[in-house]
Amino acid sequence: MIVVVGAGAAGFMASIFAAGGPGESGAARGASAGPSPRVLLLERTHEGGKKILMSGGGRCNVLPSELDPSRYVTASSPNTMKKILLSWPLREQRRFFEETLGMPLALEEETGKLFPVTNRARDVRDRLRALAERLGVEVRCDACVTGLEPTASGGWRLLLAGGEEIDAACVIVATGGLSVPATGSDGTGIDIARRLGHTIHDLYPALTPLTATPHRYAMLSGVSLPVTISAPGAKPRFVTHGGFLFTHKGYSGPAVLNASHLAILSKRAGGPRQAFLVQWTPLDAEAWDRLLREGEGTVGGVLRRHVPARLADALLADAEVSETLPLAHLDRDARRRVVDAMTRHPLPWTGDEGYGKAEVTGGGVALEEVDPRTLESRIHPGLHLCGEILDAFGPIGGYNFAWAWATGRAAGASARESVLKREAGHHP
Repeated sequence: MIVVVGAGAAGFMASIFAAGGPGESGAARGASAGPSPRVLLLERTHEGGKKILMSGGGRCNVLPSELDPSRYVTASSPNTMKKILLSWPLREQRRFFEETLGMPLALEEETGKLFPVTNRARDVRDRLRALAERLGVEVRCDACVTGLEPTASGGWRLLLAGGEEIDAACVIVATGGLSVPATGSDGTGIDIARRLGHTIHDLYPALTPLTATPHRYAMLSGVSLPVTISAPGAKPRFVTHGGFLFTHKGYSGPAVLNASHLAILSKRAGGPRQAFLVQWTPLDAEAWDRLLREGEGTVGGVLRRHVPARLADALLADAEVSETLPLAHLDRDARRRVVDAMTRHPLPWTGDEGYGKAEVTGGGVALEEVDPRTLESRIHPGLHLCGEILDAFGPIGGYNFAWAWATGRAAGASARESVLKREAGHHP
């Protein structure tokens, strides 16, 4: 028997492929199409897939339209991470959702994200579960795994709350992150991997809003716009584009979330805090300088044509330039200050909103300790790890679902092959 721990994105995909998955045609094989090991999916909440349900504002950004491995973050080997990620090419992942699940995906042009045409995250979760059950997977909710230990026979014994024990030939741990605890994330998988001797790179909340205390821009709460954020001194060079939102605590939106790990890591390192510079519009410094030199009207009037009025007023206050000042009276030093405010505005931050608002968990099991083809532990045969428990995450936009789908598929298919060989008398 194969036991999958965690009915999230990676866990559902792992159970589907452990039970047979789609054939070469892309169609699901079905439980009766040849031998298949018993697959049990254990989930500690009452329904599973809660992060799927809440993703994309309830719409579920299933995949990005393009997949750039360089945008992922890991403290492990980037080459190993890339091998794992690309083991299931993006076009094949999309084919799985559109043909196997019968769920067409639509491209949101302005963001490059792929959503189900129904715009319902629940459809994604429900179809994944339905396919798993059609393939013969037994789904048990409200089943809390408290421990995992190898047996003398080469298998595994799972310990559940209440004293129940379950024996398995292979175990796939597809849970373990700490982000958004309200969805059931409690770090159990990480604790299990640590107790079994795996190296755990330091954990931290990633893709989480930043805070500012005191909040210099509290009066801008609710103002949003697309921006570019750069991180001076970051290695590798870091620039991100996307939505930006002023909140009553600080800042949010995809651009801020994508940069937040640099803030958190710099604060934890105890050195200088990572600086961030915001370019508020697509216009660069040269374009703004020319606009201010050659334009007409007041400085405030020009800025308000490009950014929300409240933000324009705040930026001019920072630059110590009157909004009513005619452009013809704007001297060189004042013009430079306005250009800097529009293209290199320092973002004051002091903290973050932690795991409670984090999209993912940074850090995790060192990728060098799993086989990149099978995601089987290099320390414990028969133990496979996938999803957020592994040391890698990507930016907002479907990147983390792509990681979950790819790692879940690899772990499930490998566990299935291993168990079938064992049952046939051919030990791997």
